[in-house]
Amino acid sequence: MSGPTLTVVLIDDDKTIRRLIHTALHANGMTVVEAQTGQQGLALAGAKRADLVIVDLTLPDMDGIDVIRDLRSGSTVPVIVLSARSAEQDKVAALDAGADDYLTKPFGLSELTARIRARVRRGAGGSGGGWRATHFGAVTVDPSARKVLRGSETVHLSPIEYRLLAALVRHAGHVLTHQQLVQEAWGRPRANSYHCLRIYMSHLRKKLERDPARPEHIVTEAGVGYRLVGALADPVEPLSLRAPEG
Repeated sequence: MSGPTLTVVLIDDDKTIRRLIHTALHANGMTVVEAQTGQQGLALAGAKRADLVIVDLTLPDMDGIDVIRDLRSGSTVPVIVLSARSAEQDKVAALDAGADDYLTKPFGLSELTARIRARVRRGAGGSGGGWRATHFGAVTVDPSARKVLRGSETVHLSPIEYRLLAALVRHAGHVLTHQQLVQEAWGRPRANSYHCLRIYMSHLRKKLERDPARPEHIVTEAGVGYRLVGALADPVEPLSLRAPEG
């Protein structure tokens, strides 16, 4: 792995899991700092200036959700949850608390490594000031002009469609929960918010996906929300979340 060594704080009370992850990440050029408890992990995340934190939800001294909330109270460090909890409500709670990604045990070490790299790359790009344009498939989102192109053709989006797409683009690769997307689109929940969200996401897929019935980029995370995959961003300026006029 080229560039500066990444420091990953791993918070998990299972010694076997820690050893497996430590070995895999070390082989990929990362420094791994281990913690058995939530409090120990929080202390190490600050002391070691972590580039990323991996946290289990079931810890001996506190719930992993509370660890995420504590991290988010003073840090933007990427957080990946690694947990045996597979219920939708657990995933939603972790993502709403501020986690960037969620992997369910058992997991693949190669997938974990790839997700770590993706999250750290995304964080590095954001710290450089955002993006002038983002591309996925044949689509280009140009925030400076608040335009969306499919090939060379302009795609006309409603203000709500644009706000939803802009949120997905800003957090490309990151699951956005239904609640987070409703907040982006309408500011606060209203009657039938989730039903309306599904309708607008369907509109976006019809306008932007090659095959809306088999979306390649705007993908559903069942029971949790949506994720934009396969996006490439040009680092230049922040993406405005303002909707187009009209």
